[in-house]
Amino acid sequence: MQDHEPLFEAARSGGRVLLIYCFEPMQLTDEHYRLRHWRFVLQSLQDMAVRLPNKSILCSQASALETFTQLHRLTPLTAIFSHQEVGLENTFRRDQAMAAWFKRNNISWHETPYAAVMRGLNHRSDWQNNWHKVMRAEQKNCDLAKVDWHILSDQQLTQLGLMPPSSMHITQLDEKVSQVTPYQHRYDDLQGHFQQGGESFAQQTLSSFFTERGKPYYYSLSSPNTSQAHCSRLSAYLAWGNLSLRQVYQMTLAHWQQPGWRKSLIAFSARLHWHCHFIQKFESQHEIEFMPMNSGYQAMPSTTGELAIKRLKAWQQGQTGIPMVDACMRCLLATGYINFRMRAMLVSFLCHHLDLDWRLGVKHLASVFLDFEPGIHYRQFQMQAGITGINTIRIYNPVKQGIEQDPEGEFVRRWCPELAQLPNEVVHSPWQMAPMEQLFYQVELGMDYPFPLVDIKQSYQFAQAKLWHWRDRPQVKRQVAHILARHVQPKANKTKPKPRN
Repeated sequence: MQDHEPLFEAARSGGRVLLIYCFEPMQLTDEHYRLRHWRFVLQSLQDMAVRLPNKSILCSQASALETFTQLHRLTPLTAIFSHQEVGLENTFRRDQAMAAWFKRNNISWHETPYAAVMRGLNHRSDWQNNWHKVMRAEQKNCDLAKVDWHILSDQQLTQLGLMPPSSMHITQLDEKVSQVTPYQHRYDDLQGHFQQGGESFAQQTLSSFFTERGKPYYYSLSSPNTSQAHCSRLSAYLAWGNLSLRQVYQMTLAHWQQPGWRKSLIAFSARLHWHCHFIQKFESQHEIEFMPMNSGYQAMPSTTGELAIKRLKAWQQGQTGIPMVDACMRCLLATGYINFRMRAMLVSFLCHHLDLDWRLGVKHLASVFLDFEPGIHYRQFQMQAGITGINTIRIYNPVKQGIEQDPEGEFVRRWCPELAQLPNEVVHSPWQMAPMEQLFYQVELGMDYPFPLVDIKQSYQFAQAKLWHWRDRPQVKRQVAHILARHVQPKANKTKPKPRN
């Protein structure tokens, strides 16, 4: 509720204010989401409700169109204040329908840009300057005690099907989510250990990063072990709006002179820039939800049929036979979080080593990332899949990543307990064990832990030849200049970051 421009503008509009959140059926049943996401949202709403007058924030389980239609009939609306949503195709179509409905009913709709993302942008000439202007601007903080809240009666709430967040329980949402979510996924969501939603927890996480956890950030980014504690862990709070990017950036500037923090703060600040940079790419080219950013890759072949189904299922369940891959996926299933390098490795393994089309895995990873942000997710997924034509091709070797980032096997043993008895020498490549060693360490491959789906040396060579062959194709090269013109700021206009107040 801090640095929230729509709330700030609604409060000073002179009208009575009512906060509405719609748990829309189309999103509850969307494959990008799971129960873990909606529980986080409900926790966030309940956290808000504690600091607001009773019934000033309400929840709907109907579509936005149905919710506002019924509300307008009962208590006429004059204005709607919201952020511009950089979301999926279904929310874009929803917003188009809502804009038409608002216009027909003479309701003004005031949309605030999300962070520094610019709607309708087809070039980056002044984008960086705008980013700094937005991030250094005064925060839009509303005095909640002075807001003229619009409180509906219990009879009106019943008539409208609205309820305060405190009256909702996660099982109410589970009934809808379970219609499309496999049982195993629901089990993960109900039994897992996820970050708690809400602005209060977001502020605690932000504070702890800058007072203790963040100092070794630069040296802890790549390890799935150390990143759990020393990365900011703010991504879910940013994705779901518990914090604004401006709050985090200005906190970074406020701590810029802390002794011993410079490398970590520079690295962290760069990632705050990238946050909007990638979402802007999705805003400017939203069709990448369905097709490659570089259309020259549209016809690139991949494994299909029963073999593709088998490989995809093993990848989704953390049963590929490659310990580092399986440990990362199991960690995601149980916690909703893994660090950036391991996310990139999971995508690389899917698309390169397993030779599967990126579209087969993109929704699954979205659904297990508690911090799923459509703009970042789709652009990053395609970049790691090597289908943009403009980014460096990276084919991650999961055994090498395990040896370098988990040298003692701590992470693998935690998430693949069937390998707990293996020594460091083979914990990342158990297929190298002879039958006698398997007997000694009480791990029978094919029974206790699967054989690897692929020979990673052979799959690496195959992927390398395929990716470089396609990158050199005229259809791919023709798209490069257009992509760069749309998504990359001209060098002459680039300005260096100014990390001081």
